Amino acid sequence: MSRSPAGTRGAVTRLLPVLALLLSLLTACQPAATVTGKPTQTGSGDEAQATPHPGRTPGHVFVINLENKGFDAAWGANSPAPYLSGTLRKQGVLLENYYGIAHNSLPNYLAQISGQPPNPSTKQDCHTYTEFVPGSRDDLGRYAGDGCVFPADVPTVAGQLTAAGKTWKGYMEDMQHPCQHPSLGSPDTHVNATVGNQYATKHNPFVYFRSITSTSACSRNDVPFTDLARDLASADTTPNLAYITPNLCHDGHDHPCVDGAPGGLPTSDEWLSAEVPAILASPAYRQDGMLVITFDESDGGTTGPEEGTPGSVPGGTGGGRIGSLVLTPFSTPGATSVQPYNHYSLLASIEDYFSLPRLGGARDPGVTAFGEDVYRGSQG
Repeated sequence: MSRSPAGTRGAVTRLLPVLALLLSLLTACQPAATVTGKPTQTGSGDEAQATPHPGRTPGHVFVINLENKGFDAAWGANSPAPYLSGTLRKQGVLLENYYGIAHNSLPNYLAQISGQPPNPSTKQDCHTYTEFVPGSRDDLGRYAGDGCVFPADVPTVAGQLTAAGKTWKGYMEDMQHPCQHPSLGSPDTHVNATVGNQYATKHNPFVYFRSITSTSACSRNDVPFTDLARDLASADTTPNLAYITPNLCHDGHDHPCVDGAPGGLPTSDEWLSAEVPAILASPAYRQDGMLVITFDESDGGTTGPEEGTPGSVPGGTGGGRIGSLVLTPFSTPGATSVQPYNHYSLLASIEDYFSLPRLGGARDPGVTAFGEDVYRGSQG
C-alpha cells in the first residue's frame, strides 16, 4: 500500500536533521584548502604566468634598500640599529637566509627590477655611464655582455607594471630632479656624496634602462623622495610598487657622512624611525601592503654558499648573507624564515603578486618567491 503524500512529507521532515548531520561530518573530513607560498607557474618562456590567489596577495609593495651590512651586523644581538632589529623586527618576518647576488652595489639593484646578471661594468658601479653592449641571450632572458645602460628591449618590472595597468615609482633621496642621470658616455658625477647632495646614481636602478629613460615615464615615476609623503595620503595615490632609496648617509653607506653625521647603521636606524611609521600608517599599507627592508650586499666582500650547494639560491649568493625584514598586516609578527632567498626572489615575489611573467634570473625554476613563511594571506 503506497504512502500518502502527507506521510511522505513527514518522513522527509524527520530525516532532514540526520542528513544535515551526515553532510557536516563529510565536510569536516575533507582536507582543508591550502595556499602555497610559491604560486604555480604555467607555460614556459615569456608566457609563464603566476597563478594568483585572489584576495591573498599584496596590492602595494614598498622596498627600502640599505647598504653594505652583513646579517650579524644588522640583525645580531649587538646590532647598533635597535629600531630596525628590535622594534620593527618584532612586527615583521625576518628572512635569515636572504643574500645579495654580487659586489658592488649596482648589480644588486639591477637584479631587483630586471633579473639581469652582473657584468664587469656593473660590478664596478659604472663610474662611466656607458651603453651596454649585449652578447648572447639565454633562455631565461639574461644577457651576456658588458656595459651600464641596457637597450630598450631589455624589460623591467616597471614596464611590466605599466603594461598591466599598475603603477610604480622610484623615490630617490637627494635627487635634484626627476630621472636624474649622466649623459650616455659621460662620467657619473654622483658616485660619491657632496655637501648638500648625497644622491647616488648607482642606487637608482631605473635610470640604467633605455626602456625607462627614453620615455616620459622616467620623469613621472623616478622622482625625489620628498614626493612620497604626498603620495601616501591615499591608497589611490600610492603606487603598486614604491621603491625607496635613502641618500648615501641615510642608507648606511657612508660613515662618517659628508655632512658630519656619524653614518653607518645608527644613522640608517634613525632615518628609518623617522620615515617608516608614515608608511605603516598609510591607507595603502593598511589595506594590502608589504614593506621589505633589505640591504644591497654584505660588507667585507663576503659571499654565501656556492651555487648548487645546500642553502644556495639560483642566481648566486655572491653578495653575502644580508637578511631582510618583511612587514605586512598579513604576516605573523616576530616570525623567522630560514628559506634561502636572494634579490631575484624579491623580483619573483613582486611579479607573482601582480600576476606578471618572471624576468631574467627570477625565471630560474629554482628561484623561490616569498611563500606562507612570509605572507599568510588575507582570510577576509
